Amino acid sequence: MWMYLGLLAALFLGLHNLCKKHAVQNNEVFPVLLGTISSGFLLLLPFFIGSIYFPEFTKQLGFYITRIPWKTHGFIFIKSMMMAASWVLAYQALKYLPITIVTPIRSAGPFFTFIGAILIYNEQPNVLQWLGFFLIIFSVLLYSKIGKKEGIHFKSNKWVFAIIAATFLGASSGLYDKFLIQNLTLNPQTLQFWFCWYTVLILLVILSVRWFPYAEKRKAFKWRWTIIAVGVLLQTADYFYFKALQDPEALIMLLSAIKRSQILIAVVVGGLVFKEKNKRKKLVPLMGIMIGVFLILYS
Repeated sequence: MWMYLGLLAALFLGLHNLCKKHAVQNNEVFPVLLGTISSGFLLLLPFFIGSIYFPEFTKQLGFYITRIPWKTHGFIFIKSMMMAASWVLAYQALKYLPITIVTPIRSAGPFFTFIGAILIYNEQPNVLQWLGFFLIIFSVLLYSKIGKKEGIHFKSNKWVFAIIAATFLGASSGLYDKFLIQNLTLNPQTLQFWFCWYTVLILLVILSVRWFPYAEKRKAFKWRWTIIAVGVLLQTADYFYFKALQDPEALIMLLSAIKRSQILIAVVVGGLVFKEKNKRKKLVPLMGIMIGVFLILYS
């Protein structure tokens, strides 16, 4: 069951990436990021209020937000710092790189997760899972050659390094999620609510230095409906992902790889919507990623 929950998370992440590309295109990155996280927080806020004043009803809905000790708040704050840094880097890179290049690089996240899953959690995939995993990684590497044809040289483009750093931080956060969900026994909505709250606070600090003092940047910001859509889709994807992680048998390295099937939406639909180049050539490594996901599911 946890594998199929991972696929649902991938579906909403793919839609989330499309909306995110539209939200940041020719726009100020930091307020867009704050708007997306704030919209996710506002989506969860009624459940937090309901958990205080109508606990039984909220429990029946399955969205009860539990009270947690301050130590647990500290652990969630660490996750917020990791993801805030990852998102700032990723959003900046997405502003200057095609979505059909950014998303495949982000798809290398399972490689970092793979190393951590073996070293930290002692996860042991079977032969088919190994094949599927490395097929995904190999397919992602093919995108770097295609990217050069679009004038994007991976060795000298600073935004490529930014998206790689963002991917590493995101993968580290993914490993940390398993600790938060399974070791601290946090339910998805509790983790999501407090994570959003602390991330909003962190982003407000960043914007107070990098955006609020500058009138030109404030005027350059354009409000778009996709800013709200990004936040809602992200929280929906995270909910299914965290539900999958609640299963004691869930392997974080495989969940991370399954989530990368979001690339199907990003490359096919995104390539058509944003009219990016070399869509047909990008279908070759795309098929490799999809076959890798299939091998993991089939196993």
